[in-house]
Amino acid sequence: MNLTEISPAIALSPLDGRYRRQTHPLVEFLSEPALNRERMRVEVEWMILLANGYKGNGNRPLVTGVHPLTDVEKRFLRDIPEGFDEAAIARHAAHEAVTHHDVKAVEYSIDDALEAARSALPEGSQLPRLTTLVHFACTSEDINNLSTARCVRNAVENVWLPKVQAIVDELDEKAHLYRARPMLSLTHGQPATPTTLGKELAVYVHRLDRQLRRVRAQEYLGKLNGATGTFGAHMAAVPQVDWIDVSRVFVTERMGLTWNPLTTQIESHDWQAELYGAISHVNRILHNLAVDVWMYISRGVFAQEAVKGATGSSTMPHKINPIRFENAEANLELSCAMLDSLSATLVESRWQRDLTDSTTQRNIGSAMGYSVLAMDNLDAGLRSIHPNEAVMDRELDDNWEVLGEPIQTAMRAAELAGRTGMEHPYEQVKELMRGRAISQEDVERFIDSLDFDDETAERLRRLTPASYTGCADKLVDFDRQ
Repeated sequence: MNLTEISPAIALSPLDGRYRRQTHPLVEFLSEPALNRERMRVEVEWMILLANGYKGNGNRPLVTGVHPLTDVEKRFLRDIPEGFDEAAIARHAAHEAVTHHDVKAVEYSIDDALEAARSALPEGSQLPRLTTLVHFACTSEDINNLSTARCVRNAVENVWLPKVQAIVDELDEKAHLYRARPMLSLTHGQPATPTTLGKELAVYVHRLDRQLRRVRAQEYLGKLNGATGTFGAHMAAVPQVDWIDVSRVFVTERMGLTWNPLTTQIESHDWQAELYGAISHVNRILHNLAVDVWMYISRGVFAQEAVKGATGSSTMPHKINPIRFENAEANLELSCAMLDSLSATLVESRWQRDLTDSTTQRNIGSAMGYSVLAMDNLDAGLRSIHPNEAVMDRELDDNWEVLGEPIQTAMRAAELAGRTGMEHPYEQVKELMRGRAISQEDVERFIDSLDFDDETAERLRRLTPASYTGCADKLVDFDRQ
């Protein structure tokens, strides 16, 4: 059988197929029906403002011949998008099949609802005759830019941010739990000054918190100013109205967005580029985290909890593969690639309008979906690991040479204080330790051979790779600052 003939339809994208369970919350905000529902909300709120005015004009109708809508009529209009169910989606699709224009199909769908108002509302309601008021003086992009901004904002605030915050909170909890758990550092892949596991996790909390503040402070811009941003049709039809002020009020107070007064036919999408750049940055920090944890698992620093019934390898039963971190890594790369493309494409438009942004913006859901999918796996992965303290202790005890740093630094201080035999401290320690396996006895013997004062000598003798962590545990308290 041809797979395209199977019903219900088989998903082409894994986001809507294999991974639908993880990504389906985005359907509520970034799917095509979600966008059309939001378009309807914008259209009906515009009708209500035109009919009822606003405080700045004394709450009088903006268009002659239209009476203020009653509460019943306003409720009827607002129920149109809220009732955008499977049947309504099908009716919209039927209109679009004829118009080949999605926003015009929205307009006709609202017209259908207004026609139905003849029997649904009290006799004498003006709604059935107000089809002319639908989309009044608007270009499609007046509706699209506002709808898209509201869809994206809702997806970020209701789905994406909570997913990231869950990861940050998990990292923060582990950072404080393991704040004093010493571990060997590797710089350039080589043994280096020890740190604590908590401090290393706190670094990620601090990095992510900074970027999330940027995302939460993001402006979502909107415009409503006609075919080329001049209010030409508005002024030609109803010149006595202050349409610039009407636009400001509608965008800010009714749509809850930041008003953009200067545009071409489209809102310039700069806010989208800013937002997607910030989300990409968060993705890349999470990518760094996923790779780091993967390598800690490979090194044995982290152990994974086995999932009952799960298969690690088809031929090697002993394995617990770090697949959640690998999945996160790959999907974060896909998300970044799409977000970067969106950022680059959306900020350009030929003269006053071209349609490159229209098809591009239909992929916002996919770009966000890969990020959400990655975070779902990363969060589950982080909850399934714990430090392997035996391995961590063994690594520290096998690398006493890392104490070369504090010893040579103490030698520098002693030389400055006038102690003899401390010349060229770096070179002395390098001669002893570089490229050699060093034991505790070697370290103690070297300390004893130097002319340290008794207090310094004793302090250095007490140092071990496990205790040489400086202020790492205290630094964890700065992770949310």
